[in-house]
Amino acid sequence: MSAENPRRIRGEQAYHFGLSAEDIVARHYTERGYELLERRWRGAGGEIDLIFRIGEEGDEIVFVEVKASKTHARASAALGARQQARLCASAEDYIGRLPSGLLTPMRIDVALVNGVGEVECLENALM
Repeated sequence: MSAENPRRIRGEQAYHFGLSAEDIVARHYTERGYELLERRWRGAGGEIDLIFRIGEEGDEIVFVEVKASKTHARASAALGARQQARLCASAEDYIGRLPSGLLTPMRIDVALVNGVGEVECLENALM
């Protein structure tokens, strides 16, 4: 009987914590009237965790990057400049595929989830 690899176990736990955080954030937005369009959409720059539609006419697209850690401060520190650039590139890729293209109203939010599942949304966090 072989011992479990502690590194692999931590990786699996982090993966499932991340999925749970995405579920919590998706619920947070949909309860406020946002329509979930995509989960884990992969574009030119990489993956976007959640994509929603909102607005009186459903014309604004909201991209959400979910960051989870023990505290909101630690979660926010996990979003580096390179990841921000990749997120923006993927958002442009997604918007470019829509009928209105780059004229589509949009914003990029960062949703922070702490260890007890509390959500803090930073609207329009990236430009």
